[in-house]
Amino acid sequence: MKGYWIILGTAVTDHEAQQEYGRLWAPIAEQYGARLKVLDSAALVEAHTSTRVLAVEFDSYAQAKACYADPAYSQAKAVALRAYRREVLIIEGDLG
Repeated sequence: MKGYWIILGTAVTDHEAQQEYGRLWAPIAEQYGARLKVLDSAALVEAHTSTRVLAVEFDSYAQAKACYADPAYSQAKAVALRAYRREVLIIEGDLG
């Protein structure tokens, strides 16, 4: 069964940090076979601060969890949190 990160985020406030996150994320995504899917923000029918919805698809739930726990991702995550505020869910299933 596939695994996903569902990310609800605010608008980017630090564009330099966002670019740095992208640079750090690229090799991690390749290592774990992660595929980014930008979802329609109209899906946010009840949102207080989130304006963006992203899904990161992995071949398995185990890969999704391992990627998040990877020390290299911890470093990248710290940069992402400078770029914007977000909430992340890790789920198992098949979003199609």
